[in-house]
Amino acid sequence: MLKRKSQRQKGKISFTKYFQEFKEGDKVAVVREVSLPIGYHRRLQGRTGTVIKKRGDSYELEVYDLNKKKRYFIKPVHLKKIGVKNDN
Repeated sequence: MLKRKSQRQKGKISFTKYFQEFKEGDKVAVVREVSLPIGYHRRLQGRTGTVIKKRGDSYELEVYDLNKKKRYFIKPVHLKKIGVKNDN
């Protein structure tokens, strides 16, 4: 788990990551942005889940935690889209 950024990246937040948008059903990974306080438990770091819907500024995710489905509300700066790319 990341605990700090490199010296050149300290304090910087990518606007592209901050304002990214996801659709319902997208698969995302939880990747902590260390320059912002987190609003979820640290054991979620690196887990993957499905976007259920958008709630205000955050997204509602469904993540398996110890073989149980749980729902979390996470800001988009802490999410990274994963999945198959189409090469058409």
